Amino acid sequence: MATINTNMSANIAANAMTRNERSMSSTMERLSTGIRINSAKDDAAGLAISSKMTSQINGLNQAVRNSNDAISMIQVAEGAMKEVTNMFQRMRELAVQSISDSNTSSDRTALNNEYQQLSQEVQRIAGNTQWNGTNILDGDRTNTVFQIGANASQTIEVDFGTLGANITATSAATAQTGSDAAFTDVSFKGSFKAGDTIALTTDNGNQITMAVDASAAAALNSTVTHAATTGGANDDDLTGGATPSGTLTTAGAAGDIASAAVVNGKLRLTATATSGGGSFTVSNVSVGRGTQENVNVTGITSRDLSTLALGVLDAAIEGVNSTRAGLGASMSRLEYASDNLQNVAQNTASARSRVMDADYASETTELARTQIIQQAATAMLSQANQSQQAVLSLLR
Repeated sequence: MATINTNMSANIAANAMTRNERSMSSTMERLSTGIRINSAKDDAAGLAISSKMTSQINGLNQAVRNSNDAISMIQVAEGAMKEVTNMFQRMRELAVQSISDSNTSSDRTALNNEYQQLSQEVQRIAGNTQWNGTNILDGDRTNTVFQIGANASQTIEVDFGTLGANITATSAATAQTGSDAAFTDVSFKGSFKAGDTIALTTDNGNQITMAVDASAAAALNSTVTHAATTGGANDDDLTGGATPSGTLTTAGAAGDIASAAVVNGKLRLTATATSGGGSFTVSNVSVGRGTQENVNVTGITSRDLSTLALGVLDAAIEGVNSTRAGLGASMSRLEYASDNLQNVAQNTASARSRVMDADYASETTELARTQIIQQAATAMLSQANQSQQAVLSLLR
């Protein structure tokens, strides 16, 4: 049947060209991007799978960086503790030297000067060692959590310990007037925590330690004005009430201080009526916390004190070594975790590649095939269009 309006051969060739053009365009897109799935229509299931794999890979790579940051942070803390250990060892050496009675009183005073300087440096390191602008050895990092996985709850917890606190103190004394007892206001620079201890020496040479509870810590850290009257509604007493708590180095030393309270954010120490004569001052005010706390109140000015300091330093060295061992174990663990994360990320990327990436050998073969078919289809369409010309011979 010879027709002109409907050229089936041309239609078949044109449809074949359209389908082949679509296949060739898809192949060229894959070769241009290097990706097999460029849109959801290419492989809907494959796109969903590869997207989840991408989330895992990105999370794993970030977790590797987190692990390396954690290792660096721990190295800073462990390095600081190494120097603290060296200072504790030197302080112990000084204590051993001071125990011997071959030293005179002036010798022990000279030894104690170095001893106290080292103790203050330990306190400074404890309060000033920082990572990314935050302290890491003053007790704020006892439960530090590091994210070392691509998903929630894949964490490692590290205890940086509590080495000490860097809180400095200045005091101002007032003279005894009439029946009013003299008192000393001690100002602190730094942040207190519950459990800290304040150590000081009175006019009579007695050393007193006071425990700071939660309310006293909040009051010392606050700038709110408190009532000056001891026992008033806004008065915050230290642990132990009016009498400072703690072991006193000399019997009856509690009589040096009638009351201890926080007034206007300062520690107000009120003397007994007979203590200190016309004025009342304190010296060697220091704040202890954690490992450094017991070392903070030691001295080596006598054989007995040096012997006591020796035992305290042994315990402090053991405590620092224990914390360092824990930090070292955490670093080792994080290194293995980082290596494992890199391995998992690598294998996951390989799996994603098999789903997402274009196979260039296959795609170039497909491109050659579609190009040949495109050329052949074009030729056949031309032939199909020419075949209708035969109808004209019937009209001659």
